[in-house]
Amino acid sequence: MKIGTHAVMSMHYVLTDGTGEEIDSSTGQEPLTYLHGTGHLIPGLERELDGKEAGDELIAVISPEDGYGEQDETLIRQIPRTAFGDIENIEPGMQFRAGGNDDDVQIITVTKVEGDDVTVDGNHPLAGMTLNFSVSIQSVREASSEEIDHGHVR
Repeated sequence: MKIGTHAVMSMHYVLTDGTGEEIDSSTGQEPLTYLHGTGHLIPGLERELDGKEAGDELIAVISPEDGYGEQDETLIRQIPRTAFGDIENIEPGMQFRAGGNDDDVQIITVTKVEGDDVTVDGNHPLAGMTLNFSVSIQSVREASSEEIDHGHVR
């Protein structure tokens, strides 16, 4: 069976950046299993997987616009330390949920702390990066009606 919309596929992958540094990998773990064509993967990788079959291996080079987007400088802001309430030790690398309701939640990462000012970045950590995926497709099957209705693999 070929990968297409509403196919459940499992894959092992290694993700590296433009310099070859490993960012993430499923090596030594269970393969990543997902419902294809439902937006659970970045668009460029989903397109590269379309039409592939179990046993196929591929290298996919994904540009920022087909991955997590370009860096958006408007998402980098300086906010007062008081905005963090009772949290005393705010350090670069810490991540927080910002926003009102669950539909509008954004993950922000602290990038700098200077006195009473904290710089946060709302960009995805991989925004602006060309991503290199080495993929080995383990299995492909039709999704059940329940999986299609729920939009993910059970």
